[in-house]
Amino acid sequence: MDLWINIIGTAAAICMICGYVPQAYHTIKTRQTDAIAMPTFIMLGLGSVFFVIQGALTSNWPLFVTNMITTIASIIIVIIKLHNDRAKKK
Repeated sequence: MDLWINIIGTAAAICMICGYVPQAYHTIKTRQTDAIAMPTFIMLGLGSVFFVIQGALTSNWPLFVTNMITTIASIIIVIIKLHNDRAKKK
């Protein structure tokens, strides 16, 4: 059973990273953020932060590392989005 739990956890980690990192890369490269919904990325980022905390508290390092990567990606996207939104208001 532990093998299946590890397989499922690894698959989840790969999916999470593959979902966030390409978006962060695209956002950094193009600086285009019009199609990004800020509330969605804030909530996803907060979820990642809480998983980082849970991973640290339970010594679940795969959970910690995966969500550290997604948290950093979310922060990058949100910062660029905020910068772009402020620039449009001027």
